[in-house]
Amino acid sequence: MTSYTKIMNSYRHLTQVEIDTLEKNGCWAEDWQRVMVAQDFSPYNFHRVVFYGDIILGKFDKQVEVSLGFMKHSGINDATLRNTSVGNDCLIEKVGNFINNYVIGDDCYISNICTLETTDNATYGEGSTISVLNEMGKGNVTLFCALNSQMAAFMMKHASDTIFWNRIQHLIKVELQSTHVKRGIIGNNVRIINTKAIINAVIKGDCEINGVSRLSECTIMSSKDAPVYIGTGVICENSIICDGCDINNSVKMQNCFVGEACQITNGFTAESSVFFANSYMANGEACATFCGPFSTSHHKSSLLIGGEFSFYNAGSCTNFSNHAYKMGPMHFGTLERGSKTASGAYILMPATIGAFSVCFGKLMHHPDTRNLPFSYLISYNDNCYLVPGRNITTVGLYRDIKKWPKRDRRAPHSRKSIINFDWLSPFTVGEIIEGKKILEQLRQASGDNVSTYNFHEYVINASSLRKGLKYYDIALRVYMGAVLKRALKDGYCSQPACSVGTGRWIDLSGLLLPESEAKRLLNDIKDGAIDNIQDVLERFSDINEHYAEYRWSWTYRMILDYYGSNELTDELCERIHEDYVSARRAWIAEIRKDAEKEYAMGDVEPDVLADFASMLDHEIDFEN
Repeated sequence: MTSYTKIMNSYRHLTQVEIDTLEKNGCWAEDWQRVMVAQDFSPYNFHRVVFYGDIILGKFDKQVEVSLGFMKHSGINDATLRNTSVGNDCLIEKVGNFINNYVIGDDCYISNICTLETTDNATYGEGSTISVLNEMGKGNVTLFCALNSQMAAFMMKHASDTIFWNRIQHLIKVELQSTHVKRGIIGNNVRIINTKAIINAVIKGDCEINGVSRLSECTIMSSKDAPVYIGTGVICENSIICDGCDINNSVKMQNCFVGEACQITNGFTAESSVFFANSYMANGEACATFCGPFSTSHHKSSLLIGGEFSFYNAGSCTNFSNHAYKMGPMHFGTLERGSKTASGAYILMPATIGAFSVCFGKLMHHPDTRNLPFSYLISYNDNCYLVPGRNITTVGLYRDIKKWPKRDRRAPHSRKSIINFDWLSPFTVGEIIEGKKILEQLRQASGDNVSTYNFHEYVINASSLRKGLKYYDIALRVYMGAVLKRALKDGYCSQPACSVGTGRWIDLSGLLLPESEAKRLLNDIKDGAIDNIQDVLERFSDINEHYAEYRWSWTYRMILDYYGSNELTDELCERIHEDYVSARRAWIAEIRKDAEKEYAMGDVEPDVLADFASMLDHEIDFEN
């Protein structure tokens, strides 16, 4: 017996008495024999309902809370239904046009809507390929419900590899074929009220849609412990919205993916863009943008275009130019994790900004500071200045690295995107090591008796270079000591057993991993060793689970190189710990100095400074 037959055996035809009751209440059916009902169905709470095609109705016994303290009996009133299944204890009323080709779950409240319909060839937002970064590109990210930030970044990074691209598209196609539904679905406990049109949408359970203008070709991945809210004036087309999101206040979105626990609000507009894990977008605009975890833009005049971001904060009037007015808007760039743009910042693409850097002013010379992380980039009049390592010792960085783990709003079951919160890692520390080499080479080439040094189009003041070397060295010693401390605690501080992780590291939109592992995954996909998309996603998780092991392989060799040793002896471990403690104290002292400098400007209350200083004192006490 098929599952469909089993389901249908729990339903029955209407009795003549029930048909008479329904008709007395103003109901009509194209064919009453095509209306199937639950065994304990009661017809008394149906008024002015028109049925076309095949209809399945559950039981309607409960009261439904339509507003706080306001209860109405479940049932269907003033609606037209065609080829629709309605679960138990729903209240459907005031449907201006019709509900067509839908499966509606239990305990739903649908009121004052216009149209709810599934048409032929519906995609529900899955399967389309959008062009992220290069606005004119042929497409580099394919949207589907299981997408996470790593999968999207991996596709985007390797889209030009034809063998990979064809193979990953095949895996996604197989995934979509196994999950595709012929009718739109409304899950259990869904509320849809005061909404105009929902066409070709799958809306999972516990979602609330209130005052929406239009949802078209969308999937809403809501759940009981991570419900989705979509509010007033929202227009969302060909997009996927994941668990725990809040989309509200006249947002307009087309060809987008919105990851877990994102907030998009206050008239924000987005096209061909992706947003992942805890991103917050309000007032501004995004186009062909890749927003990794914790990307934030608050302001009405900010435009994110042709850029890749994560742990990012956009100041007001932030703008990027992806158009040279020659061959079109095809230029793009990357602001590595933790970067910020100050109010009025402008960056001419292509550009690459090193991790945890801050950009001020109009940066015109296609900056590439990937090997000078934690820097300030400042445009002043006709000059561009670079202050290497400055951000290591700021209150802003300290607050950021503390707040991000606390602000992860995702429910435990809906954490598809992998987020590694380490601010010092083989990825950023590798860049710091290269940055130190660059600064030392500049000083060696020009000597110590100069006032400035030149790095590409940027001026580095001599005092900034010296401080940069100091700050970078503090960060290195803090990192080595912290990793060694963890290795000793976990019992693997001996020579690493494997060599994975010893080379270059990358940041795959929140996942920190050895580049060698990314290449191995790429080759396995191309060679056909991976035959479904879930295995790709599981590989990312497996790499993340081995992070500490891979980090130790990298750090062990870094320690030996830094201290010029052939082995990690007890004496060297003691020296590393002493250097770690002194470096942390120096780091905390610089942050305290930065806080006191801000306090001296006014506006900061004395108790705020005192509380922050107490937090810094705890950092030192923790290491003693």
